[in-house]
Amino acid sequence: MNSHTPKAALLLVEDDRLVLSTMAAGLRHAGYQVDCAESAEQAEAWLATGARPDLAILDVRMQGQGGLALAERLSQLDHIPFVMLSAYGEAAMVEQATRSGALAYLVKPQDVQQMLPVIESALARASELDGLRRSQRQLQTALDTERSVNVATGIVMMEYKLSRTAAFNLLRDAARRQRRKLTEVADEVVNARNLLSLGAKNLPTASK
Repeated sequence: MNSHTPKAALLLVEDDRLVLSTMAAGLRHAGYQVDCAESAEQAEAWLATGARPDLAILDVRMQGQGGLALAERLSQLDHIPFVMLSAYGEAAMVEQATRSGALAYLVKPQDVQQMLPVIESALARASELDGLRRSQRQLQTALDTERSVNVATGIVMMEYKLSRTAAFNLLRDAARRQRRKLTEVADEVVNARNLLSLGAKNLPTASK
């Protein structure tokens, strides 16, 4: 077995024990960390412990819950990348696997050496997709932050009859004095205004 640090952590889900052990041994020899499950339910239990592989290799047809159902969960809930493995090469099965988010589709029997380029390609693509998701989250955070600060600045402008620059500087200086993030102070200003507005709506109407 290779003595170098394992290249990636793989989850191999296959209900044929002989295929499972053979593939696992080959992939470990190639330098990967490999965890095995003999069913989708066993894989679910393993994932429930908080374990997260870099890539899952899923058999499409298994007893009980099939690989495609597990693939849906990995894609939608955990964003765990996966490739599908099956003895069947029907176009409809390939299309369904692709729709579920599979990064590749392997047809058994598959020699481990032939699998390695596919696995490495899938890992590279998964890394790209993860980078895109992180960028989207960062962009959304930046947009939310800007929106919160802009709303709070507008409230301070109206409350103290200040220019936008002066109102922003007032918020920024308050954050610095309190050694807090500007967004935290801005959120408090917005929340306070919302509470006041809600309270005003609940006041009894003066009789004429």
